[in-house]
Amino acid sequence: MLEKFLNYLLIEKGSSQNTVTSYETDIKKLIKFLKLINRQIEQTNPKNIDEFLKYLAEKEKLSQTSIARCVSSVRGFYKFLISEEIIPVSPLENLRTPKTIKRLPDVLEIEEVKKIIESADSLTPIGIRDRAMLELIYAAGLRISEMLSLKISDIMLQDEYLRCIGKGNKERSVPIGKSAREAVNIYLSKSRSMLKKSKDTEVLFLNLRGNKLSRMGGWKIIQKYVRKAGIIKHVTPHTFRHSFATHLLEGGCDLRAIQEMLGHASIVTTEIYTHIDSARLKEAIRVFHPRG
Repeated sequence: MLEKFLNYLLIEKGSSQNTVTSYETDIKKLIKFLKLINRQIEQTNPKNIDEFLKYLAEKEKLSQTSIARCVSSVRGFYKFLISEEIIPVSPLENLRTPKTIKRLPDVLEIEEVKKIIESADSLTPIGIRDRAMLELIYAAGLRISEMLSLKISDIMLQDEYLRCIGKGNKERSVPIGKSAREAVNIYLSKSRSMLKKSKDTEVLFLNLRGNKLSRMGGWKIIQKYVRKAGIIKHVTPHTFRHSFATHLLEGGCDLRAIQEMLGHASIVTTEIYTHIDSARLKEAIRVFHPRG
């Protein structure tokens, strides 16, 4: 039933592979727990779910955020079992999802972004590729998976746009600025053919073997230049996306425009950046105002 549920998420709901993997990880935690207490999925009752939450906190040492995500995954699985007429009612029907404290995402200063980008060596094929990647992920606020899935045909340098496929297989167009266009153009003209070797591929960013870069490969590239630039903040590929949105908002960009560029289905998701902006303003008052 788990395999059937995962196929349903992937094929019918159009969820990304990363989302499906998260669901699988969470539900396998439930299956593992039910085996420990000798219970079948269809026999689970609300008391078992309460015990499961305690198990996640005490034995698995999960944070409240991870527990809330796990509850959401399990809730979706039981709804699927109801739709398949495996069970009549969900044991989570009256369970309230654990409350989580919304943590504001880390954001880079403009000067920090510049340091990271400029730390890439622009004289080697790999350095040219990496600089183009760093410029692009920040210029368009892309998720790492979106950037690594780009094809040459998705980059429209003359029109100053790129096309990407986001969550739920939704396509969106995002404008790209001069610095990113120039970096990508240099990569296409000087570096990509060396990495491509004799392989026939339309994927934009390639590894040393001429294949598509893996998600982990993309992470390692970003971490390499964060260290090289001497940035001590916790920086992930998503930090560039957060920084993109925050810097646009600080520059006076309309929140709806940011929502569209990020590909958020709801404006509520984008509104977290107004909280970041407010937090930074409060910090400015605390530090610089004579009676702050």
